[in-house]
Amino acid sequence: MAKKILVAFASKYGSTSEIAERIGEVLTSGGHQAEVKEVNRINDLKDYDAVIIGSAVYIGKWRKDAVRFMKVHEPELKTMRVWIFSTGPTGKGDPEKLLEGWNLPENVKPIVNSIKAEDVIVFHGSLDMDKLNGLHRFMIKKVKAPVGDFRVWEDIDAWARGIAEMMNG
Repeated sequence: MAKKILVAFASKYGSTSEIAERIGEVLTSGGHQAEVKEVNRINDLKDYDAVIIGSAVYIGKWRKDAVRFMKVHEPELKTMRVWIFSTGPTGKGDPEKLLEGWNLPENVKPIVNSIKAEDVIVFHGSLDMDKLNGLHRFMIKKVKAPVGDFRVWEDIDAWARGIAEMMNG
């Protein structure tokens, strides 16, 4: 039976929203009804069977609106199936290795542990200097972060297909 799955995301420059849209497409093609929404446009979770929450990571932290979403909805999320993804590292190689071994910023670990997410993953991000504001451009140049689109769509698709299959079971 098809499940209704919310893909909630927080994105600054669009890369994370594109990943969320892709996850929604894969879930839909897997026989489920997926709704993809920005976290600050979600009032309640009562109509959903599961929630996937994703946020861009900047300076080692999730977007504030994504953290606020999880805190506000923590009681509901504890009773649901939940998956978590972060986006952000650029460059080649394993995203967790690029982030020195972590798959979730420290500022969200307590709440993710509290809601008992089924899986937590990090996807490569995309960095387009033309989209960045002046401060972010300055910071990227200073830390010499790799610029470009490093998202691995096959990994994103495979993760989303896995969720669709689990929801069928």
